[in-house]
Amino acid sequence: MIRVEVLGPVTVRDEHGPRPVKGPRHRELLARLVAARGRVVPLPVLIDDLWPVAPAGARSAVRTFVSALRAAMDPAHALLVTEGPGYALRGVAVDAWELERLPPEAALALWRGPAFADFPDAEWARAERGRLTALRLSAVEALAQQRVDGGRADEAVPDLEAHVAEHPWREEGWRLLALAHYRADRPGDALAVLRRARTLLADELGNDPGPRLAELETAILQRAPRLDSTPDRLFARAAAAWSGSAAATLESTVTLLRGIALSGAGPVDAARQRPAVIAAAEELGDPVLTARVIGAYDLPGSWARSDDPAGAAAVVGAAERTLRALPDDEPSLRARLLATIALESRGLPGARGGAAAREAERLAREVGDPALRAFALAGRWMQTFHRCGLAAERDALGRELLDLPAASPNFAVLGHLVRLQALSALGDLGAAAVHARAADDLGARHDRPSVAVLTRWFAAMRAAHDGAPDAADRYRAAAAELRDRGMPGVEHGLLDLALTCLAVQRGEPVPEPVEPGPYAPWIGALRGGPTTLPDPPPDQLQEALWVLAGRAGLTAGDDALVARAAAALAPAEHEIAGAGSGMITVGAVAETLRDLRAYDCRSR
Repeated sequence: MIRVEVLGPVTVRDEHGPRPVKGPRHRELLARLVAARGRVVPLPVLIDDLWPVAPAGARSAVRTFVSALRAAMDPAHALLVTEGPGYALRGVAVDAWELERLPPEAALALWRGPAFADFPDAEWARAERGRLTALRLSAVEALAQQRVDGGRADEAVPDLEAHVAEHPWREEGWRLLALAHYRADRPGDALAVLRRARTLLADELGNDPGPRLAELETAILQRAPRLDSTPDRLFARAAAAWSGSAAATLESTVTLLRGIALSGAGPVDAARQRPAVIAAAEELGDPVLTARVIGAYDLPGSWARSDDPAGAAAVVGAAERTLRALPDDEPSLRARLLATIALESRGLPGARGGAAAREAERLAREVGDPALRAFALAGRWMQTFHRCGLAAERDALGRELLDLPAASPNFAVLGHLVRLQALSALGDLGAAAVHARAADDLGARHDRPSVAVLTRWFAAMRAAHDGAPDAADRYRAAAAELRDRGMPGVEHGLLDLALTCLAVQRGEPVPEPVEPGPYAPWIGALRGGPTTLPDPPPDQLQEALWVLAGRAGLTAGDDALVARAAAALAPAEHEIAGAGSGMITVGAVAETLRDLRAYDCRSR
């Protein structure tokens, strides 16, 4: 894949590194076409932009430059095309064209210096350089906002100090710096920042601070509760109100934690506070109250691996104890406890989670409450990963979730994500994309930021499935957006697994992993390590891991591993391995099974 970089010196790269581009005029012509963003630039315009006074033979010179650039980029593909009266770049990756669709951290990582750094005085670059610089500054501020909102205010301060020093007219930078100090428990420093901003804006620009700065100063002086939006601070305020008989406070605290998790500000932080609230409820000795506290956190997960295994185990233990103490005439509460056990037991071996899911579903159907049924179906879905090849069953559950009357936005989003994953596994990526768009729309309308993170991974997976040459870059961009989103059970090791699967799919050497996390045994086996592999955990990635195990067994000549992988994958013969995650793929299961079975025949 050819990549053109202009966020710094103009460079052309392929997968092996920089490619030679002859001289400054060649680079300027290429940069001028990048600035056009895929539009045709007529030959006379190119001549005027390249020379203040066009020399004789300028037309021939431009054509020579074009020929040399084509040779330097990729002679086998039409990347620099002749169209009508001029030239355009098509089908090439360009760093400047990616900025608007990347998350802030990934976008900032593209910058190596000023845009079009080789041509600081070129008039043709002025407008595009200004646009790109504005995008960079907005990304700096967006990243700072994420850190401030995510409980990392201290981490945001140094970058924001540099930002306001370099761009003192940007009031958003000053606002974020003051807010970061306040969230780091330094209200005096926050007010000092606002005083600095007011003085500088008045002295340099003759302007008073805008309304957002003035509103922030007032809120800081009043210690407004809305400024305390990090999970720890919110939880601390709620916890401070507890008393020995504060049943209502306990239930409202669970509702608060549920809201924090839904907002995306700190889902793991919220979940980790949950066992403490449940423990406080248990101390009151009222199983009905404890059941309400446990069951009120009815958030459906979208990934069959826990973000906090220890916390999940504590919740399951409390739910089991409460279930034993709860009167039999509380079917709704019993269903909620059983659904909680099913959800929090996800990704674990054993029969208890599945049994709890089935019983929760039975009770919910008897009660006739659609919301309770949705919660039970979410638990049932989490328990459909006990073997390979169950995508069709999961798709049916997704359809039922979407057909429920008055389904809440949370369960409607889950229904679309379940169908996205199941249809991807079944090979119908077009239908899966319809559900991705629907989930995105619901996520945007109901402020569920994690949805867009998951659907970005789906887009990267689809690119990999379709053989897009930039699939690896898309995976990396999706991983950058996932970082620090409070979904460690999803994030940990996923990028290395995705790149490994992509290499296997392409028949390329497996790259050295950086942070393989829980997938290290399977990636290591493919790279020549031990093939004494455990069975993959029962989650969305088990088919992909069995494919990797089978491929490692083929390479190592491990008869037992080949046989295990073939037996495990057989029920999924008509599925796409890994695509049931909606995030990665390692190709059709049938292709791996063919090779495993052929090996088995040869080894007899």
